[in-house]
Amino acid sequence: MGDETSPRSGAFAINRRNLLLGATAGAIAMPWVSRAHAAEPIRIGMLYGKTGPIVGQSEHLAQGSFLALEQRGGTLLGRPTEIVWLDEPNPQGAQQNAERLVGEHKVAGLVGGALSSHAFAISAVAKKAKVPFIATNAAADALTGASCNRYTFRTQAPVEVQARVLAPQAAAIGKKWYLLTAAYAFGQDVKRFFGQYAKDNGGTIVGADDVPVGTQDFSSFILKIRAAKPDVVIGGIAGSDLMGFLKQWNELGMRGRIPFAEIAVGNTDLWGVGPEAADGLYTSTWYYKNPANPPDEQAMTAAYEKKYNRPPADKAWMGWFGTNILLDSIEAAGSTDPTAVVNAIERWQTKRGGTREISFRPFDHQLTSTVVVLGVKPKITDKWDFFDVKAEVPKTEAEANALYGPESASACKMESI
Repeated sequence: MGDETSPRSGAFAINRRNLLLGATAGAIAMPWVSRAHAAEPIRIGMLYGKTGPIVGQSEHLAQGSFLALEQRGGTLLGRPTEIVWLDEPNPQGAQQNAERLVGEHKVAGLVGGALSSHAFAISAVAKKAKVPFIATNAAADALTGASCNRYTFRTQAPVEVQARVLAPQAAAIGKKWYLLTAAYAFGQDVKRFFGQYAKDNGGTIVGADDVPVGTQDFSSFILKIRAAKPDVVIGGIAGSDLMGFLKQWNELGMRGRIPFAEIAVGNTDLWGVGPEAADGLYTSTWYYKNPANPPDEQAMTAAYEKKYNRPPADKAWMGWFGTNILLDSIEAAGSTDPTAVVNAIERWQTKRGGTREISFRPFDHQLTSTVVVLGVKPKITDKWDFFDVKAEVPKTEAEANALYGPESASACKMESI
């Protein structure tokens, strides 16, 4: 299914020949380089959409992943390393292409899953093939819940966590909510968690609609929302669907009349909407203008801007961050052996959100990273800088435990390798 891109081909690929050109010239001084040329390349499998409603997000995710490898000189363990990029056009296509990456390309690990439904399909392949998988963009709760497995690791905060962050902010605006959510796992999780929060905290759901993926005309939904007169619209739609909704929301004169809020929204979604129609309160995993970003992430921003003449979207960071975890872990394992790499990912940690160490929880492989609350600026004067940072949580380990929940509340039953 789909075409493929490696560091030797494709619009967003790293050119392996150029990366290793300087190394060839220095082979006399560094004899390991000659051995690296002769060694079989290490291959990383990447699954992001090249077709469909998530192409914009996927481009940035892929660019971040390629940058992570480029910053290492295109090598791991003294061996040339390639990223092989296949499409994830739908869940079935994602599964088939994950199987191709494992069976044909013999990859050392997988990164990807721009939609939760795709990530579930890739995760099933990772479990069956016993290959590590870093899910960088999927937010549906079950991925590290009831559908968890030992080979799957998730960097994105799940829906429930992001809902716990955004729901109180929405409730502070008003307690009458209208739910507009996608008709797949992510959207249904949004509907469930925000509906439960409203019920538990004296709120009211004045309307709820499921939106098919690829919806072009949102006018009927907008008319129903206008008639229901909610205090806040809670969204759970993604990619081009969200862009289409916000553009029509503005065209029908609703921008600024009823606040809009949604979790896990990317910069690319709002950039695609444009400054005249952008509106809302959102959660995200990262923002390039956040002054709290650690030095390595600020350096990544500068490197990305130099390479692509634009700042990195949150998706570019997510691709970069998730791929670096896999590359770090292969280096730490000193091997591409799947069991050794999985064990290394389980030991991986870094500092974010101040001085707090973040890592994957051993019982469900969920990364306990920070969530950023972003509000669209009242007046946008920069074509990239759309947001004000309203908050970033958690700041402490105690806050992280409260936000992500205890092991006793997890539906994950992790198997051993």
